Amino acid sequence: MSELEFRDVPESDVDRALELWWLVFHDRPDEKEKRAYHRAMVLRCDRVGAYDGEALAGFLVAHRFTLSVPGGELPCPGLTFVSVAPTHRRRGVLSGMIAEVFRRCAGHGRPIVALWASEAAIYGRFGFGAATYGTSVEIDSTRPLALRIEADRRPLRLIDPGDAPDELGPYYEATRTRRAGRIARDTRRWRGEWLPETDEDDEELGPPRIVGLGAADEPLAGYALYRTRREDDPAKPGTVQVAELEADTPAGEAALWNYLAGIDLTGTVRAWGLAPDDPLLLFAADRDQVKAVAEFPALWIRLVDVGAALTARSWAAEAALVLEVRDDRIPANAGRFRLAVSPHACTYEPTQAPADLTLDVRDLAACYLGGTEVRRLVLAGLVTEHTPGAAAALDAALRTTELPHTVDEF
Repeated sequence: MSELEFRDVPESDVDRALELWWLVFHDRPDEKEKRAYHRAMVLRCDRVGAYDGEALAGFLVAHRFTLSVPGGELPCPGLTFVSVAPTHRRRGVLSGMIAEVFRRCAGHGRPIVALWASEAAIYGRFGFGAATYGTSVEIDSTRPLALRIEADRRPLRLIDPGDAPDELGPYYEATRTRRAGRIARDTRRWRGEWLPETDEDDEELGPPRIVGLGAADEPLAGYALYRTRREDDPAKPGTVQVAELEADTPAGEAALWNYLAGIDLTGTVRAWGLAPDDPLLLFAADRDQVKAVAEFPALWIRLVDVGAALTARSWAAEAALVLEVRDDRIPANAGRFRLAVSPHACTYEPTQAPADLTLDVRDLAACYLGGTEVRRLVLAGLVTEHTPGAAAALDAALRTTELPHTVDEF
């Protein structure tokens, strides 16, 4: 049995790498256009392969993303296309590829890595923690949407999807850093991931539709990106599937939800991944009409360089704590460190002082964007509080005005 080697996947191996990915996920797109899109995407990414001699035993790619974090943003590789050949399971293929990603991140000043977990049980052992959550919402739109607030009265207008990157892109970028966890989008990402004619996950949905808030000669005040589905039975109303909804104010959100709930020949509005603190869940007057039907972990974060990640974000309150961090994968992160933060500064230095809190790096990652409270992890037995009040102090410092959130699945 030859020793595995972890190295770059050259362009000449990209086609067989994609064949491996399709094999692992029991898929192979028939459409030439979709295969070409996947190939072009992979070529733009950093690629890691596990080679057993000349055989490709594993493969993953890393998007070159920029991610909003509290108070700013960081370069953040986004892992996807993670595949291990069925002939090479339980031989350290995935562990070796992830270790290679961590090594590269440490060498290039990338303190965090992100992914969406196809199997949540796998990635916790590599130090990833669920840092954002999505809430699936279903609205009964067979009757007018009942709201507790007055909707924005500015006009609504349909936006041509062909113009969307130019119209929505600047608005999205201007508002993106209000919440942590959001990925910067270039024109290619807008067109390829958000605006393709056919939805990759549900081919029965229609083409993308966009409604904007505000007259054409006014600054955009919000938008909703959605698709619709007709039922085979004409007697049954169709469905509106919301991909993304953004607005400057709750009143603006209300106007957009009113529009979506009022589309003719439809009776249900579904949004699969709203933020858990989305205003709709509070200003809906009838929670039997607007139901949160599921909550799920969305973006998973790994702190590759804990110190660099912590000092790169902003803090909401002062705190001075000694953290004992466990990290079985990256020894440099493990040990006791004195964290001293204020709204204007942060230091993180090794210390021999007794710990106020002991926690695993995956749990620190879950808290990093402000989406998980340390206090809850103490109550769950995952974090040990040695000094009473230490968890509350760290929570106060980590707190953000809005919960972290993203709908950019990758």
